[in-house]
Amino acid sequence: MSTPLLIFPCNGNGIEALDCLGDRFRLVGFVDDTPGKHGTGPQGHPVSGRSAFGDWAEAMVLAVPGSPVSYRARRQAIESLRLPDRRFARVIHPSAQVSRFAQVGRNVLIMAGAVVTSNAVIGDHVCVLPNTVIHHDCIVGAWTLVGSNVTIAGGTVIGENCYIGSGSSVMNGLRIGDEALVGLGSTVVRDVPTRTAVAGNPAHIFEKRLESGDRPVPASRIQ
Repeated sequence: MSTPLLIFPCNGNGIEALDCLGDRFRLVGFVDDTPGKHGTGPQGHPVSGRSAFGDWAEAMVLAVPGSPVSYRARRQAIESLRLPDRRFARVIHPSAQVSRFAQVGRNVLIMAGAVVTSNAVIGDHVCVLPNTVIHHDCIVGAWTLVGSNVTIAGGTVIGENCYIGSGSSVMNGLRIGDEALVGLGSTVVRDVPTRTAVAGNPAHIFEKRLESGDRPVPASRIQ
């Protein structure tokens, strides 16, 4: 028998998650903080406010907020739900390949065609979009978003609350600091400092935040 599931919020990640549920989960609705979205949502599923967490107390929850613009706020958004750890689901598309030697945390979404190989560690609250490959001994930190068609080579460590843009490649053995952003289609060949945005082939710094929440510092001012 399938497990009832609520998805928060009703955004692009949440809509794409519908294709990943398989037979294990049965969506009972989306939860969203925007009143204008409440009512009938994608594919006829209801969209309601946070009261749904209480109305469906037996339902598991998949929380997948965030985008290249808002990814740094993912942790705050998910923690604001005030849900116990036991309610968070792990949703893996039936066509994804996850090694039995890999570790996958809670509130993780792994989409179609993704591959996670031996000894890789996927932290809590991570999204992995379609056709991404995370190789052996990689660590993807909690709260991170990994786009589609990304290749993360063996032994790489991705920090917490990062955004790895679609089509990017990260060379083996590198470290991507917490809250870093890798732009679309980038090739990362050296470590990326914490709270730094890089892009290009090879990737170069174009923005850095000295402290979490600070205004961005253009690359021209970084020494």
